Amino acid sequence: MSEPYGPKWNEPAIRVLMMPRDTNAHGTIFGGVILSYIDQAGAIEARRQGSRLMVTVSMDKIVFHEPVFVGDLVSFWTETIRIGNTSITVKVVVEAIRGNDPSSKVLVTDAQVVYVNVGDDRKPAPFRMKNEE
Repeated sequence: MSEPYGPKWNEPAIRVLMMPRDTNAHGTIFGGVILSYIDQAGAIEARRQGSRLMVTVSMDKIVFHEPVFVGDLVSFWTETIRIGNTSITVKVVVEAIRGNDPSSKVLVTDAQVVYVNVGDDRKPAPFRMKNEE
């Protein structure tokens, strides 16, 4: 099945080596750090599709399937799900390669994030596809 909004990328929107500063009281990476990266990765995908100024409107239910540890290499893969008149919906899949076992890749979580394209006045503005510029 072909993608209606452009190719699936052969590299993640973001790849991060997790560091001790991002740990919670349990010694794993704080979930809010992962949520922040999900938001950033989705925004990068929206930029790839032509949005220049956007605001985050919603992020669907997040379920953490696996913890993330210091030293894990975490990748945030993105895919455009839908482009509306003023909005874009992006799927973000989060995977971690364990620091102590480079062959071990786990699914951490995934989310759908909705962004609204805004104009200079910060009000919703029509979405401009990359090929319309």
